[in-house]
Amino acid sequence: MDRARLAYLAVFLGVCGHASSEFFAVLSGVRGPEVSVWRYTIGSIGLIAAALIWPKSRDLWTPLKAHFPRLLWLSVVGFTLAYLAFHWSLDFATAVQVGTLVTTIPIFVGVANLVINRVAFTTPKIVTGLAAVAGIALLLTDGYLFELAGREGSLTGIGLAVGCAALVAIYAVSAKPLINTYGAIRITTITMAMGTVGLWLLVGASWGIWIDPLSLFDREPQAAWSLLVLGLYNTTITQLLWLGGLAAVPDITRGSYLFFLKPVITAVLAYLFLTQPITWIQVAAIAVISGAVVLELLWPTLAARRAGSAGRPR
Repeated sequence: MDRARLAYLAVFLGVCGHASSEFFAVLSGVRGPEVSVWRYTIGSIGLIAAALIWPKSRDLWTPLKAHFPRLLWLSVVGFTLAYLAFHWSLDFATAVQVGTLVTTIPIFVGVANLVINRVAFTTPKIVTGLAAVAGIALLLTDGYLFELAGREGSLTGIGLAVGCAALVAIYAVSAKPLINTYGAIRITTITMAMGTVGLWLLVGASWGIWIDPLSLFDREPQAAWSLLVLGLYNTTITQLLWLGGLAAVPDITRGSYLFFLKPVITAVLAYLFLTQPITWIQVAAIAVISGAVVLELLWPTLAARRAGSAGRPR
């Protein structure tokens, strides 16, 4: 398997980790701002351990010394603010609403790539992006739109979820050059650790919740293990796969389109492990979203074959 395929596979596995994060956050029973600190405190410890184990990533000081202002900005945008918004949104909206709306990250990645790097949207990206958004709209309207209209505070949760998607996209595009230079583990470790300190301070100052990491197993077993899984699997491992894969793929916008599969994976997990039925509208949405992702990924191959056929003499 070549490097590009491995990079796309890493992104897909990262999406799988993202797809289950709402479940473990809700399962823990810990409220939004507090669970964000727990998640990234545990996740940061795991990433630091991974960085120190891997010889090529042990030198965290060199990029920190050379790019401290930029790394500080990235940590605030990509972790402190983005994931506070993500977990706080779960206090207002349902896990399905949040998980579905955060799936708009690829659209924001394309916009951020346009603004920051002047990389324009191509026709295939516009078509497949609109198709995927249409599928997401089907998921939202399958009963959730009516719940949204009558659920107090849901609009606040929706706004926070969309804000999280925009901030994560800005981080992914802005961090790509540093990740290409220093590697995914080093840059993700530094920015997550700095962002976690910001989260700890922000949540403590704003909500009066000062997290003591040593008190994790003083909680109920379900809460403790849910937070541990959320921190190590859904954060440490998932972030390495997602951000490292995006930095390595030839086209970051195309790679980020795999994130459209998040509500599909979430729906399948809900069906298999929570015994929640899948409706025909959800099946239609899954088909539309999956088809859009497959078409976007296969578009270069299809275009090359079409060009080759057109150039042959008849």
